[in-house]
Amino acid sequence: MTDALKSYMSRNVPRYTSYPTAPHFSDAVGPQDYARWLSALDPKAPVSLYLHVPFCRELCWYCGCNMKLAKRDAPVAAYAQTLIREIDLLSRHLPGRMEISHLHWGGGTPTALVPDDLERAMDAVRGTFRVTSDAELAIESDPRTLTPAMIERIGKLGFTRASFGVQEFDPKVQKAINRVQPPEMVRASVEGLRAAGVTGINFDLIYGLPHQTVETLLDTIRLCVQMRPDRIALFGYAHVPWMARKQRLIDETALPGVDARLMQSQAAAAALIQAGYVAIGLDHFALPSDSMAKSARDGTLRRNFQGYTTDQAETMLGVGATSIGRSPSGYVQNLSETGAWARAVEGGELPVGKGLALTQDDKLRGHVIERLMCCGEVDLDAAAQHGRAAAEWYSELEPELRALERDGLITRRGGHLSLTDKGTPLVRVVASVFDAYLPATTARHAIAV
Repeated sequence: MTDALKSYMSRNVPRYTSYPTAPHFSDAVGPQDYARWLSALDPKAPVSLYLHVPFCRELCWYCGCNMKLAKRDAPVAAYAQTLIREIDLLSRHLPGRMEISHLHWGGGTPTALVPDDLERAMDAVRGTFRVTSDAELAIESDPRTLTPAMIERIGKLGFTRASFGVQEFDPKVQKAINRVQPPEMVRASVEGLRAAGVTGINFDLIYGLPHQTVETLLDTIRLCVQMRPDRIALFGYAHVPWMARKQRLIDETALPGVDARLMQSQAAAAALIQAGYVAIGLDHFALPSDSMAKSARDGTLRRNFQGYTTDQAETMLGVGATSIGRSPSGYVQNLSETGAWARAVEGGELPVGKGLALTQDDKLRGHVIERLMCCGEVDLDAAAQHGRAAAEWYSELEPELRALERDGLITRRGGHLSLTDKGTPLVRVVASVFDAYLPATTARHAIAV
């Protein structure tokens, strides 16, 4: 590995599930702005819906999410009731009864809800929106706490996809991150959901965990492949204890270094491809028959706060504490403290805590970054025409682009930029060249690989 390549790998850069990224949201955007943006939506255009449950029944030390440990049902039940009220509140600001093409329950752990509360919330969604017959309805789950009753209810409610955080099956690694779940536990959940009619199964794996090696990760992949999930996401562990306090419980001396992380990432990707999965974007893999693989082939793959997606809606409505929404006008994020969020909803006010209004330059750079993240290439001149920008809009970036080209991460033909095989694992670094907000906040992000 050259010194230049190692330097790129060690850079702190965002994951680019949005642009601008969430650290740049501010209280300059509030409830009145969001209400105005919602009323301006095209009532005929489909939207996607994200519902956030910030509760988990178990604590995972690697997790960087804003979550609460729920050992009692009462706080979760109260949260569910407020969530339903927020759905109704949101509907009052929309220009009509809109159509939903994608729905995603995330967290936290959405299945921390009891089955009846999940059903009541889904009834509220269907009462407020028109859910298309081919809509993807997805839910995240924890196999350690997923009950047979919840599995049955998820099937009854028509969910089409379920996601599991497998991360790693090695017992030593699981103990080091406080997520102990043997393969048999995950397999039982997968088989139960498939029997209930949930046809799409996603697994999340993580490399770069404490005590993890290439061998333990490959053994995990072997066990996962036996369960044949439709999609597998392979994430690099982002150790950011200054942001995620739970991560302070992890032994930093047991974390693999940059070279070891790269070896784990490359070995895992090769094993998944060998097993018949198609590599998609930075860190996703899917069976060739899966809709995400088809979307990658035809160039319609998108990226949002759930990662890579087939969702084509330009508007995503976020419901629940901490949830993030997106519209053509900008981003909003709900209040993260559940008490403040609930008080706003109960008071009849959209519970927006912060956000960001998009400029034309934001939209142009966001388009370029998304195309790089999704396709590995972008036509900068065509992007300028689409974004009504001057042809030389990226001239100030020439020194950085020439450096990437010299170091073998990209090739250029006129305004057309493509990642090389060497540059593909470092797509976040290449994308960051177009990030006008990055220099002031590099310390907030995880390393590139």
